[in-house]
Amino acid sequence: MKVLVIGSGGREHAIVRALADDPAVTDLFCAPGNGGTDDVATCLPVVATDPDQVAALATSLGVDLVVIGPEAPLVAGVADAVRSAGIACFGPSAKAAVLEGSKAFAKEVMAAAGVPTARSAVCTTAAEAATALDDFGAPYVVKDDGLAAGKGVVVTSDRDEALAHAAACERVVIEEYLDGPEVSLFVLTDGDSALALSPAQDFKRINDGDEGPNTGGMGAYSPAPVVTPEIHAKAMRQIILPTLQGMMKEGLPFTGFLYAGLMIDAQGQPKTLEFNCRLGDPETQPILMRLRSDLFDLLWAATDGPQALVAYEPSWDRRTALGVVAAAHGYPLSPRKGDEISGLPADHEDCMVFHAGTTDQQG
Repeated sequence: MKVLVIGSGGREHAIVRALADDPAVTDLFCAPGNGGTDDVATCLPVVATDPDQVAALATSLGVDLVVIGPEAPLVAGVADAVRSAGIACFGPSAKAAVLEGSKAFAKEVMAAAGVPTARSAVCTTAAEAATALDDFGAPYVVKDDGLAAGKGVVVTSDRDEALAHAAACERVVIEEYLDGPEVSLFVLTDGDSALALSPAQDFKRINDGDEGPNTGGMGAYSPAPVVTPEIHAKAMRQIILPTLQGMMKEGLPFTGFLYAGLMIDAQGQPKTLEFNCRLGDPETQPILMRLRSDLFDLLWAATDGPQALVAYEPSWDRRTALGVVAAAHGYPLSPRKGDEISGLPADHEDCMVFHAGTTDQQG
């Protein structure tokens, strides 16, 4: 089978690595890829958020399956264009991807489906934001309604900082603060049935001690011991499946990877912080390092219609996998680009280096 992976981040590098080891995959492409993916796939230039470009590339390559990694191409409708070209695509439609593209829409879906989550208010003016902040009290949680690459959330006890973030965004969702450990739950879904991947826990703040601004993630490990079998079953029953059923009722079947960011309260009740329409980065790397089943089989099955995944049960390495992010100077506020990366360890079975946004220049 010929497979094309769209994206240039560490998540896509991990997906490409897993597919490269899959005996069912005969030809592997990545567009645009990065300085690490070109070791295991043929990298090709493309504007990942241009539906027509991606569909034309997939058609010219004669691929059997397109896997879309990042959220921006999904929200832009790339999956729709690929399917319209008659090619199987793993990833939600543009309308379904709004589950991540708009936090306000996600809140509406959760309310309709009875999914446990924080109380919230959607604000478009400074006056609305001030009222919501005073209603919920400190610590203040202010989220940019749109896509922000994991950096659009401010959690602070400083009311002025919270107001400033709200003012910098066109529309925000302000929530009550939920206290407890945060975990990442990922499922692979055909729109009806859902196959749970191993839970992971990532760390968002830039500095040690859980301090500093939020990032796209500075590291992660899997499995996450805080997610007991009981909590996992509760999350699937109360959050994942009702959300998928709610999307189906809205005429927006969700196929692809669904991520639920969860907070576990003191009573062991998972509550939803957010949804993403793709695998998370950096959680993807330790999760896929532990996956022993063939990834292609799971992705291919998910494109085969409702209930296609019922017969699958992925196999996992019992060991823990840990990933640590090395970020560019100045990340996340103003990362410095163009610095040379040296001293990377050689890959082997138990340790791999994944690239995100890198290029290979003269070796």
